[in-house]
Amino acid sequence: QVQLVESGGGLVQPGGSLRLSCAFSGFTSSTRVMSWYRQAPGKEREFVASIVSAGGWTNYADSVKGRFTISRDNAKNTMYLQMNSLKPEDTAVYYCYNPVTGSWGQGTQVTVSS
Repeated sequence: QVQLVESGGGLVQPGGSLRLSCAFSGFTSSTRVMSWYRQAPGKEREFVASIVSAGGWTNYADSVKGRFTISRDNAKNTMYLQMNSLKPEDTAVYYCYNPVTGSWGQGTQVTVSS
């Protein structure tokens, strides 16, 4: 059974940092691509970042480039999203996604507010 479980969300002030984790199971940790998406209230779910296992190739949405860093540890079956210089517009539910299986996690809420 494929499972993706996000954690690490919370309330942070503008300019602050958070690190999200996505623990995955039920599929090979060598799955090439895994991604982070987010959905803000009243908006469609949008792409945030992707990482390819082999070689560590990464891709980011323009809105987070230079502030967010995606990484993964296949030995721990975990993917991460380090978020720095957070802005109020980063407020959203963040989801991890496996495009090979079409599986989503349940999401973790990130709120950026003073």
